[in-house]
Amino acid sequence: MDTTSDLAGRQCVPCAGGAQPLKGEALAALVASLGGDWQVMEERRLEKTFKFKDFKQALAFVNKVGELAEAQGHHPDILLAWGRAKITLWTHKIGGLSESDFVMAAKIDRL
Repeated sequence: MDTTSDLAGRQCVPCAGGAQPLKGEALAALVASLGGDWQVMEERRLEKTFKFKDFKQALAFVNKVGELAEAQGHHPDILLAWGRAKITLWTHKIGGLSESDFVMAAKIDRL
């Protein structure tokens, strides 16, 4: 089974259209390997809310996530609010989750 550090050490791979989204045991195994507070929503999205002392720290985190997303070519939805940032990941081309979503989640956790 992959661990968070194994996932974080990988690169996000662009998804080819027509690939199938992760489901069932494959999805459950990747969720378990992340640990932490990532939640799978409707077997289609991966979400986590990060909490901070204030807006400035949340903004700094969001900027780091943005830089990482550009480097990886894998762009999450980001909701920034006072003292928190909510990250939502999924692979748009397949309308669900791919391994790259979990790679990106592990990399974000490292920030």
